[in-house]
Amino acid sequence: FLKSITQNKEISVVIGHDCRNNGKKLQEIVCNVFSSNGIKVYIFDSLRPTPLISFAVRNLKCNVGIVLTASHNPPEYNGYKVYWDDGGQIVPPIDQKLMSEIEDVNYGDIKFEGDSKLIQVLDNKIDEDYIDKVISHKKSIINNTDSKKLKIVFTSLHGTSYKLIPEILNKSGFKNLMLVENQMKPDGNFTNVNSSNPENPNSLKEAIEIAKNNNCDLVLGTDPDADRFGIAVKDLSGDYIHINGNQSMVVMTDYIISKFKGDKNNSFIGSTVVSTPMMKKIAKKNNVKIMLSLTGFKWIGKMINDHNNLNFICGGEESFGFLSGDFVRDKDAVTSALIISEICNELNNIGSSFFESMIDCYIKYGFYKEKLVTQTEMGNEGSKKIREKINSLRNNPPRNIGKSNIRFIYDYEKSSIKDVVSEKLSKVELPKSNLMIFESEDGSRVAIRPSGTEPKIKFYFSVNTKLESKKDFSLKEDYLNKKIKLLVDQFV
Repeated sequence: FLKSITQNKEISVVIGHDCRNNGKKLQEIVCNVFSSNGIKVYIFDSLRPTPLISFAVRNLKCNVGIVLTASHNPPEYNGYKVYWDDGGQIVPPIDQKLMSEIEDVNYGDIKFEGDSKLIQVLDNKIDEDYIDKVISHKKSIINNTDSKKLKIVFTSLHGTSYKLIPEILNKSGFKNLMLVENQMKPDGNFTNVNSSNPENPNSLKEAIEIAKNNNCDLVLGTDPDADRFGIAVKDLSGDYIHINGNQSMVVMTDYIISKFKGDKNNSFIGSTVVSTPMMKKIAKKNNVKIMLSLTGFKWIGKMINDHNNLNFICGGEESFGFLSGDFVRDKDAVTSALIISEICNELNNIGSSFFESMIDCYIKYGFYKEKLVTQTEMGNEGSKKIREKINSLRNNPPRNIGKSNIRFIYDYEKSSIKDVVSEKLSKVELPKSNLMIFESEDGSRVAIRPSGTEPKIKFYFSVNTKLESKKDFSLKEDYLNKKIKLLVDQFV
């Protein structure tokens, strides 16, 4: 496929793997197949974070990057992630053309011998270049000389960030860093973690216990391939609370925009249609553009390419992915870990905190609260149930969300937006997808779609209200929790 689209010019690929049990072996097989076909191959001597592979594609000017990874999925899983020459994940039409090529492969013709003359093991320079870029990018946002008194607990959850994040934090002056030692060794069986998914609060359970015993300010963890991160911080009463992906994205976006020195009118932030609508409010109030995509960070990477005449400030999604800067074209937990540590440190130095900054955002932009609910439906019968559920909502849409009448119906399979009041139809300028979003007159939203990787149907709920002051936070949060429960009972 590569030879057919490059007219047999010199082709190169960089290959990496995460902590999966057979990652190194699979990397060796992939390396041999590419090199036996006359393609230059760069490999690493051991496992590396996924965002580093995206960086390496751009840094080494490769045609393609390959990562053998299954992210936070169960130990028996593995996967094959493909980056294109811009460092972003493949998107249409490249992905469709590649799948067609795969279907036509005669597996007996595959060469596995390898050609050692075309294989180069990378030294530490690529790591050092990445580290330097992460730190210099952070300095372009926050370049203070304040003392780094912030106390951090970090866990790699047996994954690939076990070296890089501690090194980057130390180089940036964060000396009060505690590690969850029994979770720092790469381990494809994830032996000592409750969950390897930072979306799950249990993933940070041990780290939070260490934080409690040492009065730490920030609990930080990354998933096994280090593209997504999770945090826990103290709430107003001093208890540690797990922060969801929408909340961390909102606080980081607001903070980064406040420090942004470029032309805001010529800049944009990115997010997805199932992430918090609060991102739109942030963009509008700060006079920056916002681009929304379907779920999946590959679309945010594509945004940067498609709008290279604009400055990309940052982008994120509800599933704990975030990207600041354009030197990587996928979600990047390594860079995000440094930025969020700097944000927390700066807030602590002025007598504030991450949690208080989050409440300030709610006062400024509106108090939004989200909840993700999933239903598992196994087997062929389960797939049928999922299709029937979504089609039922498509053909017989609800008239209300909770106590508020439906105003807009977004049907991404039909590429349409219907204004229920005027009955006017407009077009969705995104690829077709089996996704429905219902939005009510009070701004409540329910999005429904099948999972792309698991036998699940996903419901994304979002509600909002005004927040006048911090003293009203608990009361308003309770109100929103009850509102979400009403929606869950209605749809699930």
